[in-house]
Amino acid sequence: MDTLVQLLQLLVLLLTLPLHLMTLLGCWQPLCKSYFPYLMAVLTAKSNRKRESKKRELLTRQRGLGASRKVALLDLGCGTANFQFCPPGCRITCLDPNPHFEKFLTKSMAENRHLQYKQFVVAPDMKQLADGSMDVVVGTLVLCSVQSLRVLEVQRVLKPGGVFFFWEHVAEPLGSWAFLWQQVLEPTWKHIRDGCCLTRETWKDHENVQFSELQMERPPPFKWLPIGPHIMGKTVK
Repeated sequence: MDTLVQLLQLLVLLLTLPLHLMTLLGCWQPLCKSYFPYLMAVLTAKSNRKRESKKRELLTRQRGLGASRKVALLDLGCGTANFQFCPPGCRITCLDPNPHFEKFLTKSMAENRHLQYKQFVVAPDMKQLADGSMDVVVGTLVLCSVQSLRVLEVQRVLKPGGVFFFWEHVAEPLGSWAFLWQQVLEPTWKHIRDGCCLTRETWKDHENVQFSELQMERPPPFKWLPIGPHIMGKTVK
C-alpha cells in the first residue's frame, strides 16, 4: 500500500509540476496567500448553506455564557468569520496567520454590529494572547492548516470554565481507500489550500488534553473527497 501511495503521489506531482516548481522557487506561497481568502469566501458561503443548521446548533451554544457579563471570544483562524452565529455583546478577538483575510473580516464586522471588536491579530500561534484571557474560543477548519495552533494552546488562553467550540475536517479511517487518496493528494493539496493537511487525526488532540468536559460528534460526511469526514463539538476547561 505504501508503494502504491508513493507512485500515485509521484504521478500527481508530475501532473502539477509547475505548482511544485513555483513552491521550490518561493513564488507560490505569496500568490496562494493572496488568492486563498477569495477561495475560502466562496467555499464558506456554500458550506454554510449546506451545514448552516449544524453550525448554528454548535455555535449558538454560546448563548447564556455571558448572561451577567460580556463574553471575551477568540475566533481562531477567523478567515471569513463566524460572527453571524455569535450572541450579542461578545468582545471579539480575531486571529489568523494570513493578513489577506482582513478585507473579508472587515466586511463581516460591518454586517454584524451586534458584536464588539477588540483586535485582529496576524500570527501563526497564540503567543500574543495572555493565559486565561478568553471565555470562549471558536475554531472552524483551522487546526488542519496551522502546525503551531494546538488544542493545548487553546486550553492555555481559556479561563477556568471557558469553552472551546470546534469544527474540523479529519482523516478518513486508517487503511481505507479514501484514506489512501488523502495520502496521495496531501503533498499537492497543502500547496493549493495554504497548508491544509488532509490526514490529521485532530480528535486525538482533543482527547489527549486534560479538559474537564469533552463533547464530540461526527456529522454526516461531505460526499466528495478528499475532505469528507468532520468532527464538531466543544471542550470545557
